[in-house]
Amino acid sequence: MRAVQITSLDGPAAVCLVEVPEPVAGPGQVLVDVHVAGVSYPEVLQTRGLYQLKPELPFVPGAEVSGVVRSAPDGAHVAAGDRVVAFPGVGGYGEVVAASLETVFRLPDAVSFEAGAALPMNYLTVHFGLVQRGRLQPGESVLVHGAAGGVGTAAVQLAAALGARVIAVVSSPEKGEVARAAGASDVVAVEGFKDAVRELTGGRGVDVVVDPVGGDRFTDSLRSLATEGRLLVIGFTGGEIPTVKVNRLLLNNLSVVGVGWGAYWLADLPYLQRQWADLLPLLEAGTLDPPIGTVHPLADAALALAELDERRAAGKVLLAVR
Repeated sequence: MRAVQITSLDGPAAVCLVEVPEPVAGPGQVLVDVHVAGVSYPEVLQTRGLYQLKPELPFVPGAEVSGVVRSAPDGAHVAAGDRVVAFPGVGGYGEVVAASLETVFRLPDAVSFEAGAALPMNYLTVHFGLVQRGRLQPGESVLVHGAAGGVGTAAVQLAAALGARVIAVVSSPEKGEVARAAGASDVVAVEGFKDAVRELTGGRGVDVVVDPVGGDRFTDSLRSLATEGRLLVIGFTGGEIPTVKVNRLLLNNLSVVGVGWGAYWLADLPYLQRQWADLLPLLEAGTLDPPIGTVHPLADAALALAELDERRAAGKVLLAVR
């Protein structure tokens, strides 16, 4: 089958399209004929050996896919011919992938393969962050950094669906339109976002900050929180891992909360299906509808990864496999 491999740790440009043997399903695994693969920032990090998951080279990256089940264990919740979304962890940048049964989810007929491939990494991470870790309540306010990217748009949509007021932080007017379309009530520029948030909230601040960016905006994010506010640390696409002077947390009883979705569900595999059950009514109603950015052919995986690496993405970046 055709697949994209990481063969050296020289960045996105070093990935290449190759022919490799199809995977064989092991016990408790589902074989999926991949139609669309999602492209995520951890895969950018993997091209440089900077992600915590470091398979032996060469390997096929790709954590999330949509497609059709080729085979599944007897009595499973999916069967051959079903439209599904899967989170295999690796192997998604290929025409066929094997995924553990717990990480395979039925895809509603009304949801396209493109939208399906945009769901697992971003929406399940954000669901874990907002619901499990952030304890978001209806009527609260949420500030979302990187609000036009994959994680950002997922956070905007889900926070709005949960009844929150969403303020989106973006780096350009074009990205602001993406964030508004995802459901943001207000859009502010990166430069001066703290003062803009203070003005929009009448000096109170926001209840939750969703931060997949990190870097030098971290301190101003803390300053943007209301009393007992929570800052959700999701990632560091800005490159720099920030530090915090903990005395700042005392001033307004603030919390800095780690959002390690993978570490959590690996210790509780059934949690993934519970998450999907929570999201399914919102998907079926069209309330959650991932904004799609660019869709690249599989052979152009390097270009897709570079788009994330250079922070040019607006919406979810995808690879069309079939």
